Amino acid sequence: MENGAIIEKFIDYLQAERRYSPLTVRNYSRDIADFIAWGSAASEVEFSLEMARGEDVRNWELYLADARGLKPQTINRMVASLRSLYHFLLQREIVAKNIFVKVHSMRTPQRLPKFVQQGEMIVVVDTVLERLQQGDWREQRDALMVLILYSCGLRLAELVGINIDDFSHDFSTLRVRGKGDKERVVPLVGRVSREVKSYIEKFSEQKICISAEKALFLSTQQARISRSDVQRSVARLLRECGVRGKVSPHVLRHTFATHLLNDGADMREIQELMGHSSLRATQVYAHNDIAHLMRVYAEAHPRARQEDSDRL
Repeated sequence: MENGAIIEKFIDYLQAERRYSPLTVRNYSRDIADFIAWGSAASEVEFSLEMARGEDVRNWELYLADARGLKPQTINRMVASLRSLYHFLLQREIVAKNIFVKVHSMRTPQRLPKFVQQGEMIVVVDTVLERLQQGDWREQRDALMVLILYSCGLRLAELVGINIDDFSHDFSTLRVRGKGDKERVVPLVGRVSREVKSYIEKFSEQKICISAEKALFLSTQQARISRSDVQRSVARLLRECGVRGKVSPHVLRHTFATHLLNDGADMREIQELMGHSSLRATQVYAHNDIAHLMRVYAEAHPRARQEDSDRL
């Protein structure tokens, strides 16, 4: 089967059966196209996905690392796209052999998720609530985006995808469409619930949206806000509040999970709230908790202070 036909079948599978987002499908397609381009250049003939070997994948990994200088995390993601393709081809009996038997992920250094410290987040929340009362429409929109990201732990795509009718009638819960089009329901605490309701009421009264758009967050062109606009708006607001280090919607998602864990929330409950399919994805926040405990120990435990003085 030709490469084009294989890719077309795989994309149909991702869209129709796995119900992946357009962005995810585009990333898979790009990674597979990269592998084909590398194979064609290396062999100087048209490279066949159907005839590829495990050795080809390993050599591609080396090329990505050495010639292009990509990080192990990026290479592993690209190889994962290819692994999904060949799993699909095996299931459909388009190929007879699993070429990934001896293909292993590259080792990556463990990085703790970046999050905003609680002291800084208090300033952010105070600023957000103030702007929701006194700001213009754009300031209110940006403030509510930050409030929902932090209070609900949403992914960027999940925030962009919120429609007004995703809220329950009393605004106590929000229906979220996550990865793989999986739905989950997250609770809204009292203040957040009231701010969302107030924002929507003002939004309707002022007729900000003159189209049939149902999105909660709109651009200045009165269409659903873009991912890049959210990223810029969130980063700008966090910087204005004095947040140091990395600032992004995903940092607020990490902050949500870390603060819940530090305040005693159960790991399984955090997993459900965040929409993680595996507990392993949630357990990384336990390392942040341990790091926090070590700082507390170093600052407060008499033995730690004694050890410091002994070293002087």
